[in-house]
Amino acid sequence: MTASTTDSNAEPLVIVVNGEVQVEYQRGKPLPQAQHAYLDRMDEQMGAGVRLGGVRVAQPDALQRAQFVAIQLLEGLQNGSDPLVAAGCAYLASRLPDLTQVKARVVDGGFSAELVFNEPYVKEVAVEFPARPSS
Repeated sequence: MTASTTDSNAEPLVIVVNGEVQVEYQRGKPLPQAQHAYLDRMDEQMGAGVRLGGVRVAQPDALQRAQFVAIQLLEGLQNGSDPLVAAGCAYLASRLPDLTQVKARVVDGGFSAELVFNEPYVKEVAVEFPARPSS
């Protein structure tokens, strides 16, 4: 696999946890050959099976692999593991070019995650409405 060319117009991959942006990965940056090789090794290892939701998936498809990587990435964010976060973002951005967001909610010590395709991140704006006058 060769290094990709730079595309400054590429949509970033945004990792959002509890409505807050945690990472904006600029997918337009080319990856070094060593990183491509690392991502290929990740694919090989996942080809032997992954665990999703406590269930072993013997031959995960591309989406199941992405779900597994997203979970690892989110765990990396929780544990402060920058290399794990970087590898997860690089994998997701390079393997799923239509993936625009990973949205996560921390719930009861765990988290739920959603992969969002073809919907760029738009910052939510709080709108305050004035109180109605009492009659």
